[in-house]
Amino acid sequence: MLRLAVLVSGGGTNLQAIMDAIDNGAITNAEIDVVISNNKNAFALERAAKHGIEAKAISPKGFETRDAFNEALYEELVSRKIDLIVLAGCLVVIPEKIINAFENRIINIHPSLIPSFCGTGYYGLKVHEKALERGVKVSGATVHFVDAGTDTGPIIDQKAVYIEEDDTPEVLQKRIMEQAEWVIMPKAIDDIANGRITVVDGKAVKKRF
Repeated sequence: MLRLAVLVSGGGTNLQAIMDAIDNGAITNAEIDVVISNNKNAFALERAAKHGIEAKAISPKGFETRDAFNEALYEELVSRKIDLIVLAGCLVVIPEKIINAFENRIINIHPSLIPSFCGTGYYGLKVHEKALERGVKVSGATVHFVDAGTDTGPIIDQKAVYIEEDDTPEVLQKRIMEQAEWVIMPKAIDDIANGRITVVDGKAVKKRF
């Protein structure tokens, strides 16, 4: 059974999609051990608690230095023997120590088709604002492993979503969540939990059984 830690910063809609997928059998061989947020007021923590999952707030604001926060987060994850860290709307930069300790065991959802509209400064509504400013006809979401760069790790899965003429950033964000993010994140977790994903030469490869 794959032990998951889900890291969140806000409302937790992707967390909800993961919990629902575990409940309905779309994700097998995995369980959420803990949900951690850098924001003690994040609604995601309430979602987790209502679901009977331990919910913890570990915030940089609660520590004298960023290094102390990084060490506390690292110890929390290691002590729980976490197999896979899932970044589900987590706005905290993951420290290098954790990235190295959990190589190819951290995944993130990004609301665009990487390599478009990604990297430093591209998060949340800003991604969709830039997509609409550029006038692209298709956007979507990407699930990828996390490495030392920003949105540069091996891509696990992507799903395209068409942009409509009257889209606003908010409308596009909602459609991409519903049609892409909430679909490919649970699918990626299930594939990893059941040994279908490997990383070869810097690329995520899905095994065909």
